[in-house]
Amino acid sequence: MDAVLDVLQHSDEALAAEAAREGSDGPAFVALVERFRQRVWRICYRLLGNEHDAHDAAQEVFVRLFLHRARFDGRSKYATWVHAIAVRTCLGIRRGRGRRQRHETTAGERQLVETPAVRGDSEHLSLDLMTLLESLDEVDRALLILKYAEGYSYEELAAIFDLSVSACKMRVSRARDKVQERHGDAMK
Repeated sequence: MDAVLDVLQHSDEALAAEAAREGSDGPAFVALVERFRQRVWRICYRLLGNEHDAHDAAQEVFVRLFLHRARFDGRSKYATWVHAIAVRTCLGIRRGRGRRQRHETTAGERQLVETPAVRGDSEHLSLDLMTLLESLDEVDRALLILKYAEGYSYEELAAIFDLSVSACKMRVSRARDKVQERHGDAMK
């Protein structure tokens, strides 16, 4: 029990250094998994859109963290490094899923569902947020989700996506503009 209490008092970065020295999944790595389990799953769920894929992706993220635990070099926060691995894992899964779905999906399933919403005398289309985001490429979609749904700063996003802060701001702005351009009437 003393080892668990000691592990709980260490920073993520200190635990990562200890996990890199451990021969297997020792107490430091187990503590890191516990600390990041919910955050990683939430990122996976937001990027993939369903629980099953999120569980599979989160498991893959932790396997990658275990296999590459000695690669964390401390240039960023450990949380940023973990989140970058989660994002890259999910983007890879989405790309693979997208290729499969293009072959399996029928045209009828891809149509937007129109739900009238009465505002005064006019009718407007009600579009699901995820449907709006699906019109973006994978990285732009991930940037918007992490920025606005998860509350990441531009600095954190820049580190995760290996961009400069100004490039990150530009990319987020352009992604917002794309959504507005493609679905502007539905968003009013």
